[in-house]
Amino acid sequence: MMGTVRDSLKKWAGLAVDFAAYAVVRLLVAVIQTLPLDMGQSLADGVAALAAGPLKIRHSETDENLRKVFPNASSEARDHLSRKMWRHLLLMVCEIAWAQRRLHLTNWSQYVTFRDNQLVLGHLLSERPTVSVTGHFGNFEIGGYVLGLMGFSTTTIARKLDNAFLDRWVQRFRGAKGQQMVDKEGCAPLIDRHLRSGGALSLLADQHAGPKGCWVNFLGVPASSHKALALFTLGSNAPMMVSYTIRTGGQPMRFEAGCVAVADPLNDPDGICASVTTLTQWYNDNLAIAVGMSLEQYWWLHRRWREPPERVARRLAA
Repeated sequence: MMGTVRDSLKKWAGLAVDFAAYAVVRLLVAVIQTLPLDMGQSLADGVAALAAGPLKIRHSETDENLRKVFPNASSEARDHLSRKMWRHLLLMVCEIAWAQRRLHLTNWSQYVTFRDNQLVLGHLLSERPTVSVTGHFGNFEIGGYVLGLMGFSTTTIARKLDNAFLDRWVQRFRGAKGQQMVDKEGCAPLIDRHLRSGGALSLLADQHAGPKGCWVNFLGVPASSHKALALFTLGSNAPMMVSYTIRTGGQPMRFEAGCVAVADPLNDPDGICASVTTLTQWYNDNLAIAVGMSLEQYWWLHRRWREPPERVARRLAA
């Protein structure tokens, strides 16, 4: 009896903490939504200086990643890039808060410029399924929002947030214009059906997949990728597009959305789709090209690179 009471109290205490965190986030977002763009930019600059400077939030992870990718960069250069990354992340939060109030079907051209739009639209409007991959780069949330705004319904795989209140709120934003979110646990059968019906799938392709993942080089450093991304394309003969949405001119709410490259299993003279490994290496190479467009807009604090198993390290070195 006492154990049941304790468990119940613990559960309610956890819910109270989660709701308090949710209330604080909603309050901050409400404040940000009232700010003009220049004040949001000034706020991002100030908080970024604190996060990358005295507070050193995720400093060791960020610096370790930058050392791996840019082994010849000085400490000052790494710190500078870290500060610019934090500015981007904070502007990204502001832009997500502003989107539903400022970004509409009648004014999207004031905020978003499309590159390679005929290529992208040709695939999205075809009867074949499509797989679009991007990374923790630029403002991928705005990219999905704008596609939904234009009437393209996409399905995205994402892990649920631990805070149920925040998770429902984030889901409402992502689904506001038709984007469907699917929990990554046990999603394979649903995604297979979605692709067989000609649907569009959108994925973040730079998640660490553990020692049993498909190990390839990303930005010159071994990284483990989920095999499912390539299998979704190969199993459904869906063209895979490597896409991006980046902020341009250093200004908030000014974006360029485009496609770096397309791999098509039904038109593959270079053998890109010959295997899971070749396709996985291909999209990682093209994600690296996208990241090179704006280095500060990549999440360098993201734990993308881990130590590969010894046999994998030997293969990649060879």
